[in-house]
Amino acid sequence: MRAAHHLDHARPAAAIPPAATASVPGNDALGEFSFDREDFDRVRRLIYARAGISLHDGKQAMVYSRLSRRLRDTGHRSFATYLKWLEAASGSTADAEWQEFVNCLTTNLTSFFRESHHFELLAEALKERAGKRVRIWCNAASTGEEPYTLAMTAVEALGPRPDVQIVASDIDTKVLSTAARGVYPVDARGLTPERQRQHFLRGTGSKAGFMRVKPELAKLIEFRPLNLMDQRWSLGEPFDIVFCRNVMIYFDHATQRQVLARIHDVMRPGSLLFVGHSENFTEMRELFRLRGKTVYTRL
Repeated sequence: MRAAHHLDHARPAAAIPPAATASVPGNDALGEFSFDREDFDRVRRLIYARAGISLHDGKQAMVYSRLSRRLRDTGHRSFATYLKWLEAASGSTADAEWQEFVNCLTTNLTSFFRESHHFELLAEALKERAGKRVRIWCNAASTGEEPYTLAMTAVEALGPRPDVQIVASDIDTKVLSTAARGVYPVDARGLTPERQRQHFLRGTGSKAGFMRVKPELAKLIEFRPLNLMDQRWSLGEPFDIVFCRNVMIYFDHATQRQVLARIHDVMRPGSLLFVGHSENFTEMRELFRLRGKTVYTRL
């Protein structure tokens, strides 16, 4: 992995939408740590500032469950003391704990060849670009199933040595570590037996029941931590294809527009943007034109 990602670019906390008046479950309902409405609103402001994520009122129990582990690991007995300590911390300790805070509150749901129609269109786009180097950005790479699916599609469309470079990023450093290892259970969703044989090595002995991505597939991908709220993206040359699926649903409208405009800036004219099945950005018609089902062309 690359150097640790520094989250020192927070947006003003005041920008977060105001909370509704629903109450947070009381301490008896939630468990061992003190956690009241003020604590929850404080968490909402912090994660919005750090990662652009808007948490609605139905997420109180989720926040309690996921952040409780950080209180245990850091020895705090209440959310108030943990959050006060987090905001006051400095140096490498602060950087590491802010990353843990963000890791806890991000959601990772993925599988191989999820929304298969996207990969059929991707294969067509790659064949159209045969003979040219193709750069792909897989944003929100999670535990790696999506970027490895991109690499498998490239090999199947262009042959065993495709001239393709895939940059796979995520804000969550823990899932990126899993992705970089490239090890999955043999019953992982979305893979046919033929693709398992072609692209993976089966484990034996103590590794039985698991498979590892073949080195020739893994070398097509560079994994790196990246926060979309960071004002300094270092992604190299413009991209021909961007996968940013089911990411914008966690942002409010203003943040969506801001991030999409910046994604537009790192894409070549005529390049393709793949988004999630519930995401629609036709109002950004000055930047993107709808090409197919949840696929846009960069203008």
